[in-house]
Amino acid sequence: MVLALLATLGPYTIDAFFPSMRAMASEFGISYFQVQQTLTVYLVPYACMSLLHGSLADAVGRRRVMLAGLLFYALASAGCALAPGFGALLFFRAMQGMVGGAGVIIGRAVVRDCYSGAQAQRVMSAITIMFSVGPALAPVIGGWVHVWLGWRAVFASMALYGLVLALLVLRKLPETLPVAQRTPLQFGALVRNMLGVARHAEFLLLTAASGLCFVAMQIYIGSAPAIILDHWHGSETGFAMLTVPIVSGFALGALASGRLAGHIPPSRQANYGYTLVLATTAAMLALQTLVVNPPVIAQQLLLTCTAVGLQLLFPIITLRILDLFSHARGAATAANTFALLLLAALMMGALAPWLSMSMERLAFTAFVLNSVGWCVWRYARHYQRRLAAAG
Repeated sequence: MVLALLATLGPYTIDAFFPSMRAMASEFGISYFQVQQTLTVYLVPYACMSLLHGSLADAVGRRRVMLAGLLFYALASAGCALAPGFGALLFFRAMQGMVGGAGVIIGRAVVRDCYSGAQAQRVMSAITIMFSVGPALAPVIGGWVHVWLGWRAVFASMALYGLVLALLVLRKLPETLPVAQRTPLQFGALVRNMLGVARHAEFLLLTAASGLCFVAMQIYIGSAPAIILDHWHGSETGFAMLTVPIVSGFALGALASGRLAGHIPPSRQANYGYTLVLATTAAMLALQTLVVNPPVIAQQLLLTCTAVGLQLLFPIITLRILDLFSHARGAATAANTFALLLLAALMMGALAPWLSMSMERLAFTAFVLNSVGWCVWRYARHYQRRLAAAG
């Protein structure tokens, strides 16, 4: 439960203030595109610092890095709540990003420290089911906090959440990396671990295969204000219209993944996930292209099915990446997260404002990204078989 709650911190930090974005733009006298950069300025430091989080966790232990990150996060969130201007808000958002990923990044390594094989897949899926509630509730909670207390109170709630999580880690989460298994705290050793991960061909293929599909969903999440308020004609408290279908799909996919663990080969489960993702994104593109004012319920259903497919393939690829680097799992999950979040930052900060002008643009981009991700997955499987035959 502690690991699941830690994993919700990043989504809550991203999603909770979506209903407040237009009010923030009005208060600071800036454009919607400019306020959208509060996502980019959070995600880029998040991605870059994820490299350090994983390596530090390999060197000094999981628990210490989590605690330090959560306390720093609470301070940064308080800074966002008190920011006197937009520049200050961007500064403190960057500080949030520097530490916001420590929990989820190190949490994956903790799972792999304690479990292996089908059991690790089941635990990862169970955590996903629990933390899926977070992204669904975040914009709903944020919307009501914004309506009652204003947008600054949304960031104050982030500070409070960070402090609660720090207390839970302090009291409930033991250290899972024995001293004997730690990487020496030397800059050269940390860099060598990271370079070893970054140069690994299968790691790069698997990261691209999952990352492109991950980003295909993130462009919908990053476009939430435009989808809800402009295309679906909802209100500032109606963000559940988008988040609940997506997160329900993640939860259902995680449940299915846990049930399938140990019963079918992991690669076959990933293939099922890719098939479902491609079919539903193709259907979404057809719906947006051929139907005038397509029903919202049909769009929601397709997003739910896409999320199910993502959750079938994502744990399989993540566990495979961790298995490639048993001596440096923190570095592996950090490098994987770094790549995914750089892609997400590019899409959500630079392209989402343009893509969100049209549901057809969003659907076309998602289909292309998922198609390329599937092609890379097929090549990664071919590469694995070729290595196995050579070995």
